[in-house]
Amino acid sequence: MASFLPNLDTLTLPQQVAQMVVVRASGFLFDHQIQYPIWEPPAAMLEHWVKDLGVGGVILLGASAGEIALRTQQLQNWASTPLLICADVEEGVGQRFSGATWFPPPMSIAEIAKRDLPLAGHYAEQMGSITAEESLAIGLNWLLSPTVDVNNNPNNPVINVRAFGETPEIVSELAKAFIRGAHQHPILTTAKHFPGHGDTAVDSHLELPLIPHDRARLEAIEFPPFRNAISAGVDVVMSAHLQVPALDPNYPATLSPKVLTDELRQNLGFEGVIVTDALVMGAIANRYGTAEACVLAVEAGADIMLMPLEPEKAIDAVCEAVEAGRIDRDRIRASVERIWRAKQKACIPEIPSEEGHAWENLASLPLETNDLTQKIAQPEMLATNAQLLRDSMRVYQPNPSRLVTLSGVGQNIVVVDSILDCEFLGRTAPAIAVPSQFGFTQTQIIDRHTPYIDLSTRDASPTVLQLFIRGNPFRGIAGLTQAAQDWFTYLLNTDQLYAIVVYGSPYVLDRFILQLPSDVPYVFSYGQMQSAQAISLEALFGSPSKVATGQFI
Repeated sequence: MASFLPNLDTLTLPQQVAQMVVVRASGFLFDHQIQYPIWEPPAAMLEHWVKDLGVGGVILLGASAGEIALRTQQLQNWASTPLLICADVEEGVGQRFSGATWFPPPMSIAEIAKRDLPLAGHYAEQMGSITAEESLAIGLNWLLSPTVDVNNNPNNPVINVRAFGETPEIVSELAKAFIRGAHQHPILTTAKHFPGHGDTAVDSHLELPLIPHDRARLEAIEFPPFRNAISAGVDVVMSAHLQVPALDPNYPATLSPKVLTDELRQNLGFEGVIVTDALVMGAIANRYGTAEACVLAVEAGADIMLMPLEPEKAIDAVCEAVEAGRIDRDRIRASVERIWRAKQKACIPEIPSEEGHAWENLASLPLETNDLTQKIAQPEMLATNAQLLRDSMRVYQPNPSRLVTLSGVGQNIVVVDSILDCEFLGRTAPAIAVPSQFGFTQTQIIDRHTPYIDLSTRDASPTVLQLFIRGNPFRGIAGLTQAAQDWFTYLLNTDQLYAIVVYGSPYVLDRFILQLPSDVPYVFSYGQMQSAQAISLEALFGSPSKVATGQFI
């Protein structure tokens, strides 16, 4: 295959190193919409990084799927060498970019695998295929998924429901199926977070977790999903910011040659691209800073430095390390060669005619809106998602049920982590609208910003309690919040709890089930989006007109 990429010998050392840097950017086009100014540069700075520094890729967050299509076209137009453009779309493109298909988290498929592994594999493959198709339609060419960590610690605040399960066997099978589905399309996949982030109770976004297990345990639990992902042809492996003394007593995995080179390259035989987890995360940034972290990561064997806080400083630091003899020049070339192979697969442009094969001409092709309206959130995609939500849902409908005894007006208590960041709630959201159709018309939303309420002074009222709780990176919590616990206990003790719906973490439901009276129904959904709300409340209440017509689905 003829390459559309420049000959490596024509690139200077800084240009080669720049190809090893992937920067963070807002998906929104306009500077005043930037949500994380510490990490997301204004447009002029982003253009400088892409056009002048020649960084190798961009990771995007925020905006709608339509706006991302414009943003990716803008980025590629700036670039003299095609970019790898990625996003954390572990739950489908709609998880990050509104309008596209938003799946429940991967653990929902593990729930199905407990009783029907072939069906679960089918869902994982469909998730991979749909996520890849929608990603390509908006200009993404690199999936930062699947997560292949084995979540065997219910208190894990950072992996949790992002995992495909709690055993290496299930995680391996579902990850392979996801990769198989994604690879129906020309896109890169990523197995993360090596050597395994599933058994931690510390969020590496904030601090450095410690994995105390010996090599035998790592070989039995943590490594198998990575071996299977590699055998399935995964393109990229992402490192974890973990301290694993059994592998390296001195350096975290991201900065450890013993982990990235000895274990991943040599023992597991991985020949693709190694990318660090985000270098702005506290586990690394708080200890090493941009320059030293990047040099150590490259020394360790990383090919791509993801989200260094100061990209220019990162490039300069690695170049200085090469000039000083600390890093061999061939080491840089080997990384860029791997990146070139990845770009040859994922960045190859569609050539409309025999004329003009230059990347500069192809990158400026106009956006085709049909790629959005005919490839994003299509009926069959939404139907697959709805069926996955139904098949992974847990429902308990007792007979008799306390719900049928409602007389008068009830209350609808909705508990979320932060209403300020809650995109799945609103005036017309099913969690708000549906209960009111069944008499629960007094709605109150509680979050961690809500001032303390003296529950003992409240008037008694039949209540539906809806809890939106799951692990939240950067929050350091795995699930149950104090507000959720307090409301559950209060409603239980005062005999006001008529039904409970939990969206997100199965571990929260497991803590509550044993305390529920036998006549209190419950529903659990792994999803939190509005389609999950509609399906869950249909299972709880039945089918009022708005739910039955599919308005919320």
